[in-house]
Amino acid sequence: MRIIRTIAEVREAVRAARRQDRTVGLVPTMGAFHDGHLSLMDEARRNNDLVVVSLFVNPTQFGANEDLSRYPRDEARDAAMADDHGVDILFAPEPSEIYPDGFATTIHIAGVTDVLDGAVRGAHHFDGVATVVAKLFGIMAPDVAYFGQKDAQQVLVVRRLVRDLNLDVRIEACPIVREADGLAMSSRNVYLDPAARAQATALNRSLDAAQALADAGERDAGTIIAAAHAVLAEAGIAPEYLELRDADTLQPITRLDGDALLAVAAQVGAARLIDNHTLRSADRRGDA
Repeated sequence: MRIIRTIAEVREAVRAARRQDRTVGLVPTMGAFHDGHLSLMDEARRNNDLVVVSLFVNPTQFGANEDLSRYPRDEARDAAMADDHGVDILFAPEPSEIYPDGFATTIHIAGVTDVLDGAVRGAHHFDGVATVVAKLFGIMAPDVAYFGQKDAQQVLVVRRLVRDLNLDVRIEACPIVREADGLAMSSRNVYLDPAARAQATALNRSLDAAQALADAGERDAGTIIAAAHAVLAEAGIAPEYLELRDADTLQPITRLDGDALLAVAAQVGAARLIDNHTLRSADRRGDA
């Protein structure tokens, strides 16, 4: 595996692959790899000739009071893990390489960024995501880019970016990878002390409770959400949001009649965690 620091060098490496008619798969990451990241790399490896993983803690998607300075970083560990999973190139630029002096462009995507994490963290968050992803796509022009479904809203933002800007990239969303007790894997899980780690399992359990109601035929959104709230309350967690929204548009819904995203975010101990389930109404569960 090659570790590349500059745009010019990674662009030339990808062009060389293109000249040999090789397909290119990109896995954008901020590092601190766990099995969720590795599952994306494995999927990219199975389906592409050249696999590129970007490792870049993107400063523009962090707010002033967020965890940019303490976000976990261990490039040597990450590089070894990526190499073990068949990655060809680890693109690990400095911030000044991505955002040189005088950089003055931001991409804003309206609608799907206005709710959930966009409402809580502010417009800058998804502006930063959209801008850096657009840059990565422009630098490497991958055939396919792989993202984790844990960041479901981010996936929708990237899909809208690709659609609206007519970018020739296919977006693959891969399933959430969980710990044995159901906690969604996240780089921020390292912030959890033992007590908070145990408490954090309530996020997925709350979604499971809502899922069980939907599976039993419940369609009222308020009833489904109330079941999830009850699990969180019992665990002493006050969510930043716990909402059921249309899975494609993120518009609010009052009744489960199709695919819906049940999404939660909460501060648990020292970590801000997110999770989600995609719910289907009982009469649509057998649909293709």
